[in-house]
Amino acid sequence: MSPVTVVRGTSPIVLAQPHSGTFVPADICAKLTERGAMLADTDWHIPQLYDGLVPEATVVRAEFNRYVIDANRPPDGASLYPGQNTTGLVPLVDFENRPLWCEEPDENEIARRREAFHAPYHAALRAELDRVRAAHGFAVLYDCHSIRSRLPFLFQGTLPDLNIGTNGGATCGQAIERAAAIACANGPYSYVVNGRFRGGWTTRHYGHPGKNIHAIQMEIAQSTYLQSEETPFTFSPDKAADLRDTLAEIFDGIESTFGDLT
Repeated sequence: MSPVTVVRGTSPIVLAQPHSGTFVPADICAKLTERGAMLADTDWHIPQLYDGLVPEATVVRAEFNRYVIDANRPPDGASLYPGQNTTGLVPLVDFENRPLWCEEPDENEIARRREAFHAPYHAALRAELDRVRAAHGFAVLYDCHSIRSRLPFLFQGTLPDLNIGTNGGATCGQAIERAAAIACANGPYSYVVNGRFRGGWTTRHYGHPGKNIHAIQMEIAQSTYLQSEETPFTFSPDKAADLRDTLAEIFDGIESTFGDLT
């Protein structure tokens, strides 16, 4: 299986989907614990949730699971949230702090996975951002994520439904962040801007408004579109329909700023 799927579009928007993949090579899968083999921390059904919301958007999707290697972590493994619980480039524990591996990968194995999976994903993402920027004069990277709404190892209480991350406003123009926040405020969902999730490595690495690449991360609580936040993590069409209405408003708001970006 190719580590990355690219669907090219003509819109200035690029949808990055680094954590929705479920592919785990057989040799890696054999070393996962029974818990790890559940792939519980996957961003479940993100391609289905976003399908058609921006018909001409470019999509860059990692097909490999985040337990193989996390495409939203820096290649050197540095923590994105120093002092807070998080998971690494190749996570050793899951979001409930349970061990993932019967045999943990060593540095050579991590390097092999970085070359085979992490690097191709980011090469593809960089190529598409450069292509879109060349065509429009700017590009907007929208990084698509979701997570279970209650994970005490990572955060206290219940996560807001919609979590906008721009690393404190550094990764995109103020108008983009504001438009997304207004659309969230107009909907039925709780939301926060730059709360627990301020944007991962993808958002921080590529988001440079001065270079005409704007990046924004959306972390969605899975309670908003799954029947249950437990295995088998079934998609709820009814919940998703309501959520897609709000997501469509967010994209409408972002698109309304394009005239100020050229």
